[in-house]
Amino acid sequence: MNNAVYLVTARQSGEQLLIDAAADAASISSLLRHGEKDADREARLATIVTTHAHWDHTRATAEVARQTGAQVAIGRADAAQLAAERGIDAEVLLDHGDRVRVDGVALEVIALRGHTPGSVALALPGEPTLLFTGDSLFPGGVGNTGDDPVRFEQLFTDVTTRIFDRFSDITRVFPGHGEPTTLGSERPALPDWRDRGW
Repeated sequence: MNNAVYLVTARQSGEQLLIDAAADAASISSLLRHGEKDADREARLATIVTTHAHWDHTRATAEVARQTGAQVAIGRADAAQLAAERGIDAEVLLDHGDRVRVDGVALEVIALRGHTPGSVALALPGEPTLLFTGDSLFPGGVGNTGDDPVRFEQLFTDVTTRIFDRFSDITRVFPGHGEPTTLGSERPALPDWRDRGW
């Protein structure tokens, strides 16, 4: 599925946060070790944040959590699916406005309901802000809502009010699949997205 996996490593302590342990635990382990090169101390994965419970974003979650002892976090409304499909009871249930911390840096949890009920994005503050959006926002549109107009309206509204209305055009977007983009590149197309309904 060509999923993206993202790793945030604190330079001073080596503490790490992994976003979406999608598949291939061996490759993820290699990524974690590579993160040590950016740290003054031995890197340690503290948290795995799952942006949503779809199978292609969760296949390595149990194994990576077992290997590293990292806690697992997921949007509250997706936790039951993760437990049912992967046998993982997440230690942290995320709600809109929560914070996930890595060595003192707080990433904001932004609920983007519609692709799944518990989909979340993470905002890493800085210049520019970095947004990890899972399958809720891509270059060219919002995520799949199964041709359900109610789900589309929810996701489009959340993406508009919680992302585009709050963050500047230089904000970088890192989706769950494909290439990064910026809010400035996508903003002009918002009316077209609404009109087409996907």
